[in-house]
Amino acid sequence: MSAVLEKITPVAAPAIPAKHGITIAILAMGGEGGGVLADWLVDLAEQNGYYAQTTSVPGVAQRTGATVYYLEMFPETATPAGRMPVMALSPIPGDVDVVIASELMEAGRALQRGLVTADRTTFVASTHRVYSMTERTAMGDGRVSAEKLLAGGRAAARQFITADFAQLAEATGSLISPALYGALAATGRLPFTRAQFESTISRGGVGVSSSLKAFAAGFDAAAKALAAPPPVAFAVPAVPVPPTGPKLAMLSARIHKHFAPATHATLTAGILRLADYQDVDYAARYLDLLKPLENTLPADTALAAELMDETARHLALWMSYEDTVRVADLKTRRSRFSRVGGEVKLAAAQHLGIHEFLHPRIEEIADTLPANLGRWLLATRWARACVAPFTRKGRVVQTSSIRGYLLLYAIASLRPLRPKSLRFEVEHQRIADWLATIARLTPIQPALALEVARAQRLVKGYGDTHARGWGNFQKIMAAMPQLRAMPQGPAQLKALVQAALADDSGQALEKLLAATV
Repeated sequence: MSAVLEKITPVAAPAIPAKHGITIAILAMGGEGGGVLADWLVDLAEQNGYYAQTTSVPGVAQRTGATVYYLEMFPETATPAGRMPVMALSPIPGDVDVVIASELMEAGRALQRGLVTADRTTFVASTHRVYSMTERTAMGDGRVSAEKLLAGGRAAARQFITADFAQLAEATGSLISPALYGALAATGRLPFTRAQFESTISRGGVGVSSSLKAFAAGFDAAAKALAAPPPVAFAVPAVPVPPTGPKLAMLSARIHKHFAPATHATLTAGILRLADYQDVDYAARYLDLLKPLENTLPADTALAAELMDETARHLALWMSYEDTVRVADLKTRRSRFSRVGGEVKLAAAQHLGIHEFLHPRIEEIADTLPANLGRWLLATRWARACVAPFTRKGRVVQTSSIRGYLLLYAIASLRPLRPKSLRFEVEHQRIADWLATIARLTPIQPALALEVARAQRLVKGYGDTHARGWGNFQKIMAAMPQLRAMPQGPAQLKALVQAALADDSGQALEKLLAATV
């Protein structure tokens, strides 16, 4: 899939005259150095002929509301003798010259509060994201669109400067605050020179070298954005086909021989995922399940490619369902220890301790057992009573210890036995029913078949999350006779799925289902 995007050039804005007061709002999360940035600006003003005042209003929590630092500067030369300026304690919507946001969602909060205006505000924002709890816990893709946030910033501000300042700061071994400070210096809105900005950092006396490096990186990024060429249109290239190793060479050749080119990237990603999840034979089974659909696709080539691509993508996700074996496997991989060590900047002389919280239910234990034994456990009251005491409370396992690692490694080593497990049997029966529904609908109602394929996104996760999603999926599939009879059936099915994803209480879905059936 390709798209056309427009490259936006920030518009330069003149410096605020030295005879006027200056208002600045900084929105930053805890630990990002927002207070240090505010202190630098106060020192910058006071050392260069301005009165300055800063206040801060903390949020209730790190992601429910970042701290808002507010500064006002007023030139000493514009102050009558014997008098002092009276400065505000918090920003007033429509009356802020400079807004700095340390993260893209905080930029959205600034827009929501009305702090950014097109006639006066220079808006500096980092494009990286720290997802809120509501975004993380959403049943679907609950992320706020970064493009919408950026578009809002471009429309609202007089001058909009963006870059991934967090990445620039990390590359220089510093915090994001000096990178944002450098970007502000590059905008030219404040009546101070770069040397004056840098002198403030030097006077601080703490982390001067790394802060100056981050300052320079932020300054250069902002200057580059301001000096960018006029807007140009460019096309985003199609998703490339991922490379495969020799073990998957035959399956890769099979994909190129029997499936449409538009689906090659998704199918190749699918066999890579499933070979990693189970083995090469399991990846071959994935292609076997898709082959019947390839022979019944509609004549509309665009719709046919989309239907096959969506079915292939969701089938790969369903076949790699999360079970106790998968969880244990992922938590004991060398790549995970390396990633966590990199995230915390582990030094050679330091020891990394990783503690995992695990709380398997009786159902997860039964799912891991051979099918007959798992069904027996679930159906036998005294057996459930014997196992129940071990599942009432969660357990913390230190995977960085030998004992904890071996415990999870032993569970991960059950992977060869997975095809005989109760969970495998149940999931593959569900997969077969789902594919059969798609196959029945494809020749006569391909648009509805496409929405059935996409409805699989309800079935995901682990434990209670998976159970809730599967319950919603069943309710929606039970309404298929009514949906097939409706001219707007595909749109209604899409709306039902969106309702299920938007509300984990299930009330929105129940209400829409009642109107459907």
